[in-house]
Amino acid sequence: MISSRNIKSIDFYRKIPRDLTEASISGAGLSIIAALAMMFLFGMELSNYLSVSTSTSVIVDKSTDGEFLRIDFNISFPSLSCEFASVDVSDVLGTNRLNITKTVRKFSIDRNMKITGSEFHSGSVSHAIKHGDEADEEYAEGSVPLTSHNFERVSHQYPILVVNFYAPWCYWSNRLKPSWERAAKIIRERYDPEIDGRILSGKVDCTRRRRVVSQCSLCVLRNHIQGYPSIRIFRKGTDLREDHGHHEHESYYGDRDTESLVKMMEQLIAPIPVESEKHASSTDNSTNKIKRPAPSSGGCRIEGFVRVKKVPGSLIISARSGAHSFDTSEMNMSHVISHLSFGRKISPRVMSDAKRLIPYLGGSHDRLNGRAFINQHDIGANVTIEHYLQIVKTEVITRGTHKLVEEYEYTAHSSLVQSVHIPVVKFHFELSPMQVLITENSKSFSHFITNVCAIIGGIFTVAGILDSILHNTVRLMKKVELGKNI
Repeated sequence: MISSRNIKSIDFYRKIPRDLTEASISGAGLSIIAALAMMFLFGMELSNYLSVSTSTSVIVDKSTDGEFLRIDFNISFPSLSCEFASVDVSDVLGTNRLNITKTVRKFSIDRNMKITGSEFHSGSVSHAIKHGDEADEEYAEGSVPLTSHNFERVSHQYPILVVNFYAPWCYWSNRLKPSWERAAKIIRERYDPEIDGRILSGKVDCTRRRRVVSQCSLCVLRNHIQGYPSIRIFRKGTDLREDHGHHEHESYYGDRDTESLVKMMEQLIAPIPVESEKHASSTDNSTNKIKRPAPSSGGCRIEGFVRVKKVPGSLIISARSGAHSFDTSEMNMSHVISHLSFGRKISPRVMSDAKRLIPYLGGSHDRLNGRAFINQHDIGANVTIEHYLQIVKTEVITRGTHKLVEEYEYTAHSSLVQSVHIPVVKFHFELSPMQVLITENSKSFSHFITNVCAIIGGIFTVAGILDSILHNTVRLMKKVELGKNI
C-alpha cells in the first residue's frame, strides 16, 4: 500500500521551518510592491475580459431585406408652394414615378419654417384639364383688371371674387384667356355686379411686379402665386389681414373651357341670396372636387418616405403641373434638411445598445440632418441644387449570430448648378455592392484564468529574484566592510 511518506515525497511545495527563515526590510518592501502590481494587473485583465471587442470586415452585400430601400425625409422649402411641390423618383432601370402622394405629407410653412396650418392635400387629377377652342375667335373683355391698389377694396365688396392670376408670356395663360373673358362676360350679363352684387370676375397681371413693386406683394407675398395661370376664389369675410398675409381661399383646378368656368361660378353663388352678403359655402360635391383650399403661405414642408429599388437613382423635388407655367428666373429651391436617412428606422434603445459595441456607429446615417442649402441668387437664376450620396450598408452581429443593427450610412457632396430647365432639388443616390460587417468577438474564460495565473506567478517569481539579488548584495557589502576592519 502507498504510505503517507510516499505521498509526501511528491510534494512540489516542501515547507521550510519558520525558524530557518529570515525576514528583511527589503523583502517586505518588495512584497508590498509585488502585491500592488498583482492587484493592478489583475484589475486590468478583468476589465479587458469584461469589455466588448469587435472585428470589422468588408464583404459582398447579401442583403435579405428585399429589393427595395426605404428613404425617409423631412425637408423644408421656404420659397416653394405646396400647391405645386412634387416628389418624384427615377432610377437607371427606367422607373419614373411622378408626384408621389400616398406616403408623402405637405404642410404650408412661413419664412421662419413654422407650420401655418393643417396638412395640405394637393388632390389628384383624374383627367387632362379641358381648354376652350376660342383662341382664334374675337372676344370682349369681361373680367375686371385688378391691381395692388384696388384688390383689397374689391375683395371685401363682393361675396364671391374669382381671380385669374396670369402672365402674358405663359402658354397656358394665353389658352385660358379667351374662355376666361367669355365666361366673365356671361356672368356679368347674368349677374350684374351693380344690381345683383354677388360675384365679380377679375384678373391680375403678375408680370407687372417687375415694373410695380407693390404688384409683387399682391401676387407672390400675399397670394403665394408661383404657377400661371392660377384661379383663386375669394369669399368675403374669410380673408385675414394679418402681418403674415395668411388667406383662407380656394384654388380652382377644374376644366378651363367657357362652359365649365360659367358652371363653376354659378355653383358658387347659388347658395347666396341676392340681398345677402353672408359667408358662402357651396355644398355641391362636383364643385368640391375641382377646388381645394389654396396654400396659406409660400413655403412647404415635405415629409414622409418613398421606396426605391437598390440601384442608382434619384429623388427629385420640384414644382410640377401639367397645366401651369413657371417663371424659372423667380424660383428659389433653397431648402433645409431636417431629416434624411435610408433603410428601416432604428429605435433609440437599439442604437444605444449598438453604440455600446461601436461608439462611432450611427454618425453617418443622417449626415445631412440640420443642414441648410440657401440660394441667395449670387450666381444667377435657374439654380438646381444637387446632392450626391454614396450609401454603404452596415450590419452589427452580436454573440450567437444575433443581428442587432442593420443600417445604411452615406457620404454626401452637394453643389449648386445653373440649368436651362425648371430648378429642382436632386438627391442622386448609389448603393455600394459591398457591406461592412461588424461582429462581436466572445472571449474565453480559460484564457482569462491563464492570464491571471501568469500575472501572479510572473510577478511572484520576478519579485523573488529581485529580493535574492538585493539580499545577496547587502550581505556581500557587509562582508567587505568586515574584511577592511579586520
